[in-house]
Amino acid sequence: MRALQRVRSIMRCMKPQTRRLALAVMGTAAAIGYVLLLWRGPWWIDGAHLREKNLQPADGVVITGFRTMLVAVGAGAITGLGLHYTHRNHRHAEKLYEHSQEQFAHLREKDREQAELTREGQVTERYVEAIKLLGSGNLHERLGGIYSLERIMNDSERDHRTVVEVLSAFVRTPARDGSRPNGGTRRGAAEDSAQTPSTFLAPDATAALTVLGRQPVRQSHLVMDLRGARLTGATIHDVDLQDANLQGVELTGARLEGVVLAGAHLASATLTGATFWEGDLSDVIAPDANFTAVNVVGTKFTNAVLTRAILVGADLTHV
Repeated sequence: MRALQRVRSIMRCMKPQTRRLALAVMGTAAAIGYVLLLWRGPWWIDGAHLREKNLQPADGVVITGFRTMLVAVGAGAITGLGLHYTHRNHRHAEKLYEHSQEQFAHLREKDREQAELTREGQVTERYVEAIKLLGSGNLHERLGGIYSLERIMNDSERDHRTVVEVLSAFVRTPARDGSRPNGGTRRGAAEDSAQTPSTFLAPDATAALTVLGRQPVRQSHLVMDLRGARLTGATIHDVDLQDANLQGVELTGARLEGVVLAGAHLASATLTGATFWEGDLSDVIAPDANFTAVNVVGTKFTNAVLTRAILVGADLTHV
């Protein structure tokens, strides 16, 4: 066994060409030795009992038995070698398969990373274009920018918070100073002849508010910051503003149908003459809020915090 291991170690140290030559020489020597054993083996092993000439039946039995045994040994050796090389080839094939699987997994991961980078690049381009449209002096372009941002918010969880913050700022800022960041008016020159009355919320702000209210539900709940937004005269349908920060918001004359304001912060908000229809104002926090002449129909108003709130003329009979 040690001799075989030593031979193997010597063979491993040889160069491939030298190893092949050595194997060829050894194979040739083994074949010659095997043929010689078949031919002269009986006399080498049992020569004292075998005749060289005039063989008798007893001699034939010994010779035939020896050669039969030798053939069986040779067949067994060949079978063993075949099994050895079959196992070796199988192991080699397994290693090749494992290597190919690793390469495939690596390539697939690289493709996934590349696809992710491409997708992120596309999202970034879409975001930049949407922001440009959002700052346009044309109403239709601003609406397009708002809905483009909605698509980005739905497609990219990573950009969800950013879009919410941008649209929240869009709702707040024009309502405060009536201007875009570049100093122009919210409406283009072509829109001046058909200006929306000041008692109504501009269509783009309404659209932004609607988009904010129907954002996709994900693991992290984002609280919208609409502090100080002027939503005078707004008509808002089926918008979810749960837990939104609406401190100091202006909702005079607004009509909110199916709007969820549960847990919203309405401190110092002005809701004079507002109508809440089939909505949810439960757990709302509204200290110092002005609910003068507010009309609440079919709306939950449980556990509301109304410390120092003004409720003069408020109609809460249908709550």
